[in-house]
Amino acid sequence: MSQKRTHSPTGEEKGKKKKPEEEMKRQHKAMASSRDPPVFCDICDERKQKAVKTCLTCQSFYCDSHLEPHHRVPRLKKHTLINAVENLEDYICQKHERPLELFCRDDQTCVCLSCTEGEHRTHNTVPIEEESREKKTAVCQMIQDRIKKIQEIQHSVELGKKNTEKDKSPSDMIFNVLIGYIERCRSDRMEMIEGQQKAAEKQTEDLIKELQQEITELKQLSHTDDHLHLIQMSSSLYSRPHTKNWTEIRIDSGVNSMYRALAQLKKTLDTIMEKLSPTGLKFVQNYAVDVTLDPDTANPYLNLSDDGKQVSCGDIEQDVPKNPKRFDVVCCVLAKQGFSSGRFYYEVQVKGKTKWDLGVIRESINRKGTIRLSPDNGVWTVILRNENEYFACENSSVSLSLRVKPEKVGVFVDYEEGLVSFYDVESRSHLYSFTAQTFTDKLYPFFNPCPNGKGKNSNPLIITPVS
Repeated sequence: MSQKRTHSPTGEEKGKKKKPEEEMKRQHKAMASSRDPPVFCDICDERKQKAVKTCLTCQSFYCDSHLEPHHRVPRLKKHTLINAVENLEDYICQKHERPLELFCRDDQTCVCLSCTEGEHRTHNTVPIEEESREKKTAVCQMIQDRIKKIQEIQHSVELGKKNTEKDKSPSDMIFNVLIGYIERCRSDRMEMIEGQQKAAEKQTEDLIKELQQEITELKQLSHTDDHLHLIQMSSSLYSRPHTKNWTEIRIDSGVNSMYRALAQLKKTLDTIMEKLSPTGLKFVQNYAVDVTLDPDTANPYLNLSDDGKQVSCGDIEQDVPKNPKRFDVVCCVLAKQGFSSGRFYYEVQVKGKTKWDLGVIRESINRKGTIRLSPDNGVWTVILRNENEYFACENSSVSLSLRVKPEKVGVFVDYEEGLVSFYDVESRSHLYSFTAQTFTDKLYPFFNPCPNGKGKNSNPLIITPVS
């Protein structure tokens, strides 16, 4: 009834590598061909003509000539015609041998009229054409969503380019200032070292001359045979004001002074970097945003303030609406505000707490069950445990040795640069940075006040204004 054809590549096709666009067109053409393979009329006796229609009622293929009765005879006009297809059995109910004209939405399968009189009698069925239209609408929407996502990604790239260009001039200025300062320090240091060396050489010459003069006098004294004269002269020699205690005389080699100068240089550079570096606190505070907590994401054990600025963990599970955004195991909550480009910064008071987690998290994180705190899982956090143990949750945790216990923590994100930095706001010091990250999702500020530990950790996390 039907004939299958396979395509064998020619020698030219084998030897010539197709371009990606050409290969894509070829695949689309092949897919179209596979949907409508060449089949031939069942009625033609001698020379078979190519079929143009398949009658699902007759279960036969017809060329233009033999299809004519289906357009003319009233009884045949009621038959279901489709474009000629090779896999006719896919369009026929295998149980009742009738055309698949309906779609069962309960079982998500195509059925015939006889099926609706049997096991699908009480099911929600619609004509295949209606279901196809809805599916096509959904597919078109998916296409539009993906086109929109492409546009968003392209916009992010363009925004990143603009920010990069905007940052180039200040960066050049910063490095030029540093280079100029270091060169001046180097020149001054070399000049000072050379001056110290010349002064040391002059001091050495004077001391040697003085020593040689005393040696001459002492030799003369050592050769005298006059005992009284020897005693008188030696007493006079020791009583001279200019006579030195040579055991206390030291020559400065310049090494110690060089180390002192280098230590001072490092201290000065640290101060400059704090003022000029893009990772300095003063710089990142320029990107402060107003952050409020999202109650729809809060774990049922969390207590949020009315203004959305404070969160603490209680002992009683609250009756809250269930929704896919809510965390059901981890005692955390996200901000209402999410960011998919640019830079943002916010500050959180952690004073009096013995345990907490702070940072940012990707929008698509699985919110049901436990969460592994790591960049590979889409979470960038610094945490406190046991009152004074701080960790940066890299894929392998990094212990942080902090001289001062932070009371207020600043969190800064540069989306395009893949940077997440944490600061001790009160001491204006840098705590830790996740660098060279790749962000693809929208990022949300992440807050976990952690269980209250029988009152020991009852203080809330407080989002504070950036001053």
